[in-house]
Amino acid sequence: MILSSLPELDRRLTQVTIENMLEKYRIFKSVTFEAKEAGITYSYTERFHGATHTVTDQTAAIATHNVDVPAARRAYCAVIDSVVERLTQREQQLVRERYMRREESYDYTIYNHVFDPPVSKDTYVKIRSKAFYKMALALDDLQLLSLATLTKTPAGGNGTKGQKSF
Repeated sequence: MILSSLPELDRRLTQVTIENMLEKYRIFKSVTFEAKEAGITYSYTERFHGATHTVTDQTAAIATHNVDVPAARRAYCAVIDSVVERLTQREQQLVRERYMRREESYDYTIYNHVFDPPVSKDTYVKIRSKAFYKMALALDDLQLLSLATLTKTPAGGNGTKGQKSF
């Protein structure tokens, strides 16, 4: 059995993509869902030479929206939580403290005050890079992310010349 090698990802692009997904997680966790309500007053709708025999069910569409959107938000958050749980303890601590809390925090706060013992900025960047790489692989398996968009192009074709990769 031949094992495929792990893909080489563009570090910066991977970081931006994972940070965006974690920001979406933070928004879903902190912003409440506002349920839509059906309007009870009918209003006149002018129809210009179109089909007037169409029937719409506003109440059903609203009910479906009010059920499906919160369920999709919960499912997304559950997937992100499960991916983070697979990381090492330090990587989990970094991701949870920096990206998954409701209040904003900064990198220097995490590596100076949260980690015990504190780590250097370079060590922090290495831990974060490994965590994001693992998360990208896991999210690709779950089909929430495509690694094809994160792979490093040969010879720096997309302006990544000089940037480090995983």
